[in-house]
Amino acid sequence: MHTAIATAIGELTLTGDGGALTGLYFPAHRYPPDAERLGERIRVEDDDTLTRTAAQVREYLAGDRRDFDLPLRPGGNDFQESVWGMLLEIPYGATTTYGDLARRLGNVSLAQQVGQAVGHNPISLVIPCHRVVGHDGSLTGYAGGLDRKRTLLDLEEPEEARAGRLF
Repeated sequence: MHTAIATAIGELTLTGDGGALTGLYFPAHRYPPDAERLGERIRVEDDDTLTRTAAQVREYLAGDRRDFDLPLRPGGNDFQESVWGMLLEIPYGATTTYGDLARRLGNVSLAQQVGQAVGHNPISLVIPCHRVVGHDGSLTGYAGGLDRKRTLLDLEEPEEARAGRLF
């Protein structure tokens, strides 16, 4: 099942199955859900998980929430699931690199595969793939587009870092 919600960063598509969130997709998402994953369209208020997701996403985007409390079922292979699990450990306001994640997996040469797993994360925002940047701190690909990635990182930027910026 799926629904769409209006947010400050565009209309988001939420998918769920069996009481768990299975997807959160941006408009023009790089890897959109297939018809099977999408399922039938429902009203957001017709499913408790999607209702809770919508509320928590709006709270996050308003700056009133740092962590999500939702049952998740992203449905990847073992490697993807391990990478997505590491993404969930990146604290609000922090970033890491693809290479750092690969090192945590025990092999820095896995950075490209880590990037592919990050890029195929079906539960964007909630599984915070926007917190992964290039080795030099540059913004790299994002399924929702680099403008949204910058918006999300700016939202999470610690106040002391923001105060120290010249512009």
